[in-house]
Amino acid sequence: APMSELLTSLTWWQWLVFALALGALETLIPGAVMIWFAAAAAVIGLVMVVVPLPWQWQWVLWAVLGVVAMVAYRRYKDTRPDFTEQPVLNQRGLQYVGQAFDLVEPIENGVGKVRIGDGVWKVSGPALPSGTTVRVTGVDGAVLTVQKAE
Repeated sequence: APMSELLTSLTWWQWLVFALALGALETLIPGAVMIWFAAAAAVIGLVMVVVPLPWQWQWVLWAVLGVVAMVAYRRYKDTRPDFTEQPVLNQRGLQYVGQAFDLVEPIENGVGKVRIGDGVWKVSGPALPSGTTVRVTGVDGAVLTVQKAE
């Protein structure tokens, strides 16, 4: 049972490595969850430098600190909405709502593409041949919702 042995005998530096691994996972799985457990693992690693905690306490503290940090962060975020000079900066598609573009790929089965600047955006809307001018009516993630421009 080498795995259970590892889990019951983590050293301070292994907790810090664990923290780094969780921090890296946050970049792959965004959502501000892993980062709090990474921070909790780092705290345990640093505490272990000074106070050798029994392994049961290490895991309990890690879980509790991670959840508390995540909940505290979410509460903080809920009470302070993001105010910004450029409200559509992180939702690039929103800046195109109301604008007209030409389809570079026909809309078939609800999906097509338009050229915007030097990029191509996926669009959803009614079946239309390529070359048709469409107007952006909304955004769903990275897909622009369009209809035929009048």
